[in-house]
Amino acid sequence: MSLARFLRVIADALDAARIPSMLTGSVAAAFRGAARATMDVDFVIDPTAASLAAFVARIDAAGIYVSPEAADEALRHRTMFNVVDPETGWKADLIVRKERAFSASEFARREPTALDGVALSVATVEDVILSKLEWARLGGSDRQLEDVRALVRVAGDALDRAYVERWAEVLGVRDAWQRVADR
Repeated sequence: MSLARFLRVIADALDAARIPSMLTGSVAAAFRGAARATMDVDFVIDPTAASLAAFVARIDAAGIYVSPEAADEALRHRTMFNVVDPETGWKADLIVRKERAFSASEFARREPTALDGVALSVATVEDVILSKLEWARLGGSDRQLEDVRALVRVAGDALDRAYVERWAEVLGVRDAWQRVADR
């Protein structure tokens, strides 16, 4: 299964289950111009218990591994679970939207698009940057910061720096932002 096919299966299952979603992470960064190799696709989702059960059933029927228990736990705790194509190793992390102001803002700002012919919504460049700064803080990953540097470079003057700076302060990633923004 190609990345495009994997994305289509996930996007179609989310759409059929009526789960609002947003592509984020490294694939969203690549879409925004900062490409790097990855076998991982990240979606932020905002399901109900019923819509999540419908999604899980549809993914399972497509032959993609999913743990219904992990999905239910992710919904209860607003965390994440994953689905994996056993044939190719493609993995999607499905991150239940957090109940906080930034998460509401980034989700409201998502932009409809098509990626490899698949209709979906993708996080804005500013929100991908902020998300990657948070992941870098949580995991200490230089790879996330390199992605941020590339996104800043590619976005250039179109980047809404005031938006990034405001949320970087709120999210506690201001120092990391200043390090990468000043380069």
